[in-house]
Parts: sequence; structure tokens; C-alpha cells
Amino acid sequence: MFTGIITDIGAIESIEQRGDLRVRIATAYDTATVDLGASIACSGVCLTVIDKGPGWFTVDVSGETVSRSAQGQWREGRKLNLERAMKLGDELGGHIVTGHVDGVAEVASVAPSGDSRVVTFRVAADLAPFVAAKGSITVDGVSLTVNTIADGADGSEFTVNLIPHTQAVTTLGALAAGHSVNIEIDVLARYLQRMQTLAGK
Repeated sequence: MFTGIITDIGAIESIEQRGDLRVRIATAYDTATVDLGASIACSGVCLTVIDKGPGWFTVDVSGETVSRSAQGQWREGRKLNLERAMKLGDELGGHIVTGHVDGVAEVASVAPSGDSRVVTFRVAADLAPFVAAKGSITVDGVSLTVNTIADGADGSEFTVNLIPHTQAVTTLGALAAGHSVNIEIDVLARYLQRMQTLAGK
């Protein structure tokens, strides 16, 4: 379980193709405090630490995960938003995030708004019902609030506001039109949809 509050920006140092991808990630975390088997969200994808050393940790990324995550995410040099799993008693500064990617969105546009930037994302029709104005959404592991949403025949576009702090401490400051990002919908919306489906039977 995570909160969507990023605590480090890591970078992929190396990738080894096995049955799965074995990915080594550079980090500023004190890895002496990271247990083998611990969960770390990597740009919104919950992964298990299988090896570690000073300034790095290694994870295995399955083919299923690669197929469901943003295009180009699993390549050497790629920067990743990192968050360690919550502990009981931690402050819930963002919202409840599971680290399970629901889909991929494309950046439609980025525009300045004072010191902030307004980013418009395009999502497919299957995710659109779970995105609501003033609701929570996770973009590449970052907890954000949806400003507006506009529905179309082939999907929807929603906007978020990135304040200077978010731009500085996450990878989202480098977003540009055409970039792909991982999306996780609010877990409450996921359960409400399931309840509604069963109630209609």
C-alpha cells in the first residue's frame, strides 16, 4: 500500500532479459533499511526487491507488467518515481494507492498557469468512468487531483495542475505532449464499480 507521495527519483541502471526483465535501479534510499522482499512503487508499479546494495536495488518485471505499463518505461537511463510502502502510523498525505496500473494515458498538452503547469491527459473509454473532477488519480505513481474532465466518443481528456514542488520532486516536470504515463484509478471507484455491476445482475 502506498500514498502517491514520491520520496525519491531513481534511474534504471541496467536491464537483463531473462524469463522476466531483471531491472537494477539507482536510488538515494538507504538500502540498508530496505528488506529483501519489500515493495517499492516504481512510477506507480508495485515491485518486489530481490537484491540490493549501497545506492541500488533490483526487481523482476514480468511480461504482464511490461505490457500494461507506459511505453518506454523499462529502458536503461529511464527515471522513475519511487515510493516505499506505507508503515502503520505513517501520514496519509496523498490517497490510498495500490501500485496496480489500470491503464496508460497519453499527454495531450502541457500549458503554463502561473508558476504551475496544467497537463491534459487522454484516456481510453474503459477508464473514463473512473475519472471524476476533484477526485484522486495516480499518474506515474504521483497522487494528483483531477481538475476537469471532458468526455468524447473515443475516450476522455482530464487535466491536473502541477505545482512547482511536484515538478521538482517527481518526473512529471519533464512531461510533454505525446508522453505515455501509468494510470491508477482511485481504489474506491474500482470497488464502487464492482458493487454496481453485481447489483445490476
